[in-house]
Amino acid sequence: MKKIAATPLPPMLSGKLPLLGHALEFAKDRSGLFRRGYETLGNAFRIKLATQTAVVLIGPEFNTLFFKETDKSLDMAKPYAFLKSLIGDVAFAANHETYLQHRPVLYAPFQRDKMTRYIEVMDETVRKWLKNLPDEGRIELTEAMNLLVQEVAGRTLLGDDFMSKIGPEFWEDYTIIGKALDPLLPPNLPLPKFIRRDKARNRILDALRPILENRLKHPDAYDDYLQDFLTTAFADGSNPTIDEQLNMILALLFAGHETTAGQAAWTIIQLLQNPDYLAKVRTELDTEFPIGSKVGPKTMSKLKHLKWAIDETTRTKPSADIMIRVADKDLEAGGFFIPKGAAVFVSSEVSQSIEEIFPNPLSYDPERFDPAQCQHKGVKNAIIGFGGGMHKCPGMNFALNEMLTISALLLQSFDLTLETKDPQQRQDMGASRPTETWISFKRRPITKHEMLEGAEIPDSVKAMAIAAGCSHF
Repeated sequence: MKKIAATPLPPMLSGKLPLLGHALEFAKDRSGLFRRGYETLGNAFRIKLATQTAVVLIGPEFNTLFFKETDKSLDMAKPYAFLKSLIGDVAFAANHETYLQHRPVLYAPFQRDKMTRYIEVMDETVRKWLKNLPDEGRIELTEAMNLLVQEVAGRTLLGDDFMSKIGPEFWEDYTIIGKALDPLLPPNLPLPKFIRRDKARNRILDALRPILENRLKHPDAYDDYLQDFLTTAFADGSNPTIDEQLNMILALLFAGHETTAGQAAWTIIQLLQNPDYLAKVRTELDTEFPIGSKVGPKTMSKLKHLKWAIDETTRTKPSADIMIRVADKDLEAGGFFIPKGAAVFVSSEVSQSIEEIFPNPLSYDPERFDPAQCQHKGVKNAIIGFGGGMHKCPGMNFALNEMLTISALLLQSFDLTLETKDPQQRQDMGASRPTETWISFKRRPITKHEMLEGAEIPDSVKAMAIAAGCSHF
């Protein structure tokens, strides 16, 4: 311990204000704050957030230490304690022992053998959304992706029976909860936003409870994800209470739809901002995924350029742009001393733009993920947008498949134009996402090849083909 105590603290970043420290800069642009710290002080530095001292660690080696020490010298539950008012003592808001108990249930929905069925539901849901769009128009992309991902999450994780019984107010309550996230204030203060949060949470649980109770009474009547979830035991073999199951479902839906919606929107935005690469994606789609084709595991494996685009969005616009722990004990990290009680941050956005690992890191270059030239391959924790270690997001593959399904079907069906030329990253205590972004769209005509192949063609597209004198209908 004496050796650790003799180790120097990381340097303090300049610009600290009296009383507030770096809190205002953090609130305005935390990624910019962390980037400034990295560029001026290197991979480890301190900031001050009002009365709280925080250490910021940047780069794969520190990322690896961060995840390795989680639940050892770094506590995950303390900095996310404010989430307990939302989801209770489960998942990422629980202490290490409770998390280990809950882990089998949290991972139950995302087993590989279930993914094929999930992809089918994703395809059906996105296709229905596209069919209901007019042949030409404009939409606000960020909100549209949010609503679409909510529908996908609901249908895949809760089932059509549940989705048929709820209205839009179910997801509006999630929005109310998201706006009430506040790590600085005690969560039980009688503030209007916390009162609205509690009412919204209770309405969500009231909607879910009778569904779960009915399924528990009639377990043989259902064969889907939700039933698997309800019949999965904790690590010690005990069964969760219905309140624990409700809280875990609430947590999975909240964490899943927010993060995926933001990155799905950014994937489309970045493709539209980079027409040369979009042309490669278009060529690939026209060859491997013509209009009417359905998304499936084999199709996904062929859409390499689109997958690389999603990976590049995960690198440049991660939904989880920061992760936080609290030091439970004194710790040495890279020759620096981190004292007990300090908050510890890693920044995925800054870490994933280090020049030595990602050449020209601020440029959009999905082909950097081509295995033939993937320079970061083999660098452990170079990409941490979905976390790492034991707490790596269990729904990562689900989210990636969902983003690929949305992007493939949207680009397969429509030509898009980005009207909002310079969307920005909006960061708060929820998932990062684009600011308001408008796109215009026009349904793509089918080709002769697609007609002869017997693809499933939307009625509106058939009408366009007939009006143009096509003899195939």
